[in-house]
This record gives sequence, structure tokens and C-alpha cells, in this order.
Amino acid sequence: MKKGLVYKKDKLAGTIWEDETGYNFQYIKSYLKTPKYGNVSKTLPLREEVFQDKNMLPFFDGLIPEGWLLEIAVDNWKLNPRDRMSLLLTLCKDCIGDVSIIKEK
Repeated sequence: MKKGLVYKKDKLAGTIWEDETGYNFQYIKSYLKTPKYGNVSKTLPLREEVFQDKNMLPFFDGLIPEGWLLEIAVDNWKLNPRDRMSLLLTLCKDCIGDVSIIKEK
């Protein structure tokens, strides 16, 4: 299972993971109690239930670079361009906006 920690600005907001059912995201309880920065995205409103999809959740998929920037990353890190979770965990630690993904060890 591949798993990452999702930060909104400097605060841990939730976790994202890929398992045999697909892609999942869930807010952590402490963030739900005091959601200082609000939703991670408008498509992921604050709630306790897991967001789940067979495909990468659209908000997170949109964080992954495209085009020539993706090609550079794939070549440098020897990543499979179809492995969306590995791309997210490798390339989205410091991406545009106030959300970052840190690979959980």
C-alpha cells in the first residue's frame, strides 16, 4: 500500500492512500475538530467518511505535473507515468498552492 500525508499550508489535514480498492483520502480527526484552513479542496468537503474512487481523486491528480515537466520528472526519477500514486508522492511535496503531499514512511 502506498500512503501519503496531506498538508494544508503547515497543518496535517489527512492521509491519501492507494490499496486494492483504488484511491482513498480521509481527513484526520484533529483537523476536523479545528479546520484552521478549511477544506483541502472544494471537491473534498470536510467530513469523517473516506473519499474513495477507482481512479486518482481529481483534485490530487491535478497536482501532478503534465507535459515536459512530467517527462523530466519521469526520466530523472525513473517513474512509471501511469503510476499516479508514485507520481503524487514523489512530485507533490512542494507544489503550487497550499497543499503538499509527503510520502509516509
